[in-house]
Order: sequence, then C-alpha cells, then structure tokens
Amino acid sequence: MKSAMVICLLVSLILSSSFFEGSMSGSDSCDSKCGMRCSKAGIKDRCLKYCGICCVKCQCVPSGTFGHKDECPCYRDMKNSKGEPKYP
Repeated sequence: MKSAMVICLLVSLILSSSFFEGSMSGSDSCDSKCGMRCSKAGIKDRCLKYCGICCVKCQCVPSGTFGHKDECPCYRDMKNSKGEPKYP
C-alpha cells in the first residue's frame, strides 16, 4: 500500500515538473516574439504587456512589427470594449 502511494506521488511530481517546464518555455517564446512585435512601438512597455497577454491566450503572435494579423486569427479577432483591436 505504501509503495503504491510513493509511486503515485513520484509520478505526480514528474508530471507537474514537466508541465511547469513547458509553461516556462512558452513564456520565453512569448517574450521573444513580443519583443520583436513591439520593437518599434511608441509605448513599448504597454505593447509588451498586452502582446504578452495575447500570446499566452492565443499561443501565437503575428510576425513583424505591424499588420500580418491574419497569421493569428485569435490575436486578430480580440476586441476591446470599444470594438477596437485589443492587441498591437
């Protein structure tokens, strides 16, 4: 009985650490993609903040510093309360 609990605990730890590593690498990817996307933004910190939120939510960021939103429909289709594009 104790050995089954230990095995279950070990498997849980391994799975949770794998999930954590995957989450972190996704964040690194978003950081680099948004860094490129926002490289010419007038208000860079705001661009990076909102681009990062969208990247995590949509799992993509359009290429380049402007436009190309068709590459990421989730990103393209997000609107703010005024009906304007939510992300840069």
